[in-house]
Amino acid sequence: MSITAVGSTSFTALAAEALADEDPELNALLDAELAGQRDTLAMVAYASLAAPSVLACGASALANLTAEGYPGQRYHPGCERLDAVEELAVSRAKAAFGARYANVQPHSCSSANLAVLFSLLDPGDTLLGLDLDSGGHLTHGSPASVTGRYFNAVAYGLGPDGLIDHDQVRDLALRHRPKVIVAGASAYPRAFDYPAFRAIADEAGAYLLADISHIAGLVAGGVLPSPIDHAHVTTTSTYKQLGGPRGGLILSGAEHLSSGPSGGLPLARRLDRAVFPASQGTLHPAGIAAKARALALVAAPEFRELAARIALDARELAAALAGLGWRVLTGGTETHMVLLDTAARGLPGGAAERALESAGILANRNRIPRDAGHPGRTSGLRFGTNVLAQRGMGPAEMRHCAVLADRVLNSLEAPGLVLPAGLRRSVRHEVAALCTRFPVPGYSA
Repeated sequence: MSITAVGSTSFTALAAEALADEDPELNALLDAELAGQRDTLAMVAYASLAAPSVLACGASALANLTAEGYPGQRYHPGCERLDAVEELAVSRAKAAFGARYANVQPHSCSSANLAVLFSLLDPGDTLLGLDLDSGGHLTHGSPASVTGRYFNAVAYGLGPDGLIDHDQVRDLALRHRPKVIVAGASAYPRAFDYPAFRAIADEAGAYLLADISHIAGLVAGGVLPSPIDHAHVTTTSTYKQLGGPRGGLILSGAEHLSSGPSGGLPLARRLDRAVFPASQGTLHPAGIAAKARALALVAAPEFRELAARIALDARELAAALAGLGWRVLTGGTETHMVLLDTAARGLPGGAAERALESAGILANRNRIPRDAGHPGRTSGLRFGTNVLAQRGMGPAEMRHCAVLADRVLNSLEAPGLVLPAGLRRSVRHEVAALCTRFPVPGYSA
């Protein structure tokens, strides 16, 4: 984890000692969080584990810099080393995804999406994206998002089989003539057909934006098809599946020097301006260093093995849960994600989430197609295999995890759908034993 050696002691070690000495209350909370991550089954779809070297970059002295602009064109002095770091991050992002353009400054995929949309759309223009209850994201045009307030947002949904209905997408695109079509999701467990979406976008005269935030690792690892040369622009977060810090990327492939359907400046120039100065001021220097380190790990052969294990584990988990009688949406998965219809067993998603968390298992409540009522009351539960695969767990462990989750969800007692204390302790004991067998890589003393 060393960044800069001071005598025989690393900078990060000195920083940790200083925190322990100067703020023991905060230090204890951080230590407790680390212990919690070691002893909890994080079966979530929205996170991955950052390697210690990635965390070290995020805690580096680069955090002391203030900078605006791009390498060689900063609005602050003292950025020579930051320029080299950002250029390294850009080159590694291009290499990881086979892109020809990369912007590594977005603070999240949401901010990346907003930058892209506000660069390609004017207020009131039409945006076509996947409906939130069908697995879309807030930034794809939800009424709860700025994208649903400033743009004329039209949503496509899923067919009776739970899969994207491309005929419906085409019909909506030709009827409403959106300027941007979004191919991406936050809760859809199947692969996107990017050539089909591009054909629809071309016919409608629209830009195609691919949001791969949840599946970026599977794309970079060769498990899922890449949208880079099909979409005009691709966005992703760097923490959900890439083992990086909180942050986002904007990528483009064959279209990066074109102006796209609307004409004007080349996309690369428009996208750079969309991030700075249009939507972000200062960048996060230490975060960019952490992105560079994570992207180096993504390029390593071991990452392809990890990506394959993530997808294999998800398929095994889906099959095991279905075998235990749970309704798995779309009948399975092609990604890292498994969606359950808990309402089919009379169980609200929120109650399921709380019960599992009390037993040391993390999975999040999620809305599913045709969910009714308040957005906070869901009928589904979303599992993911990113962290479990990073810990080295395989198919056998997925079957064990499915049994543990099933035991919890089948044992809730009315009123309040509370998990009996004895069962909670029993499951927690099994969770702890499993976590001990598969420790978090690099996080052990």
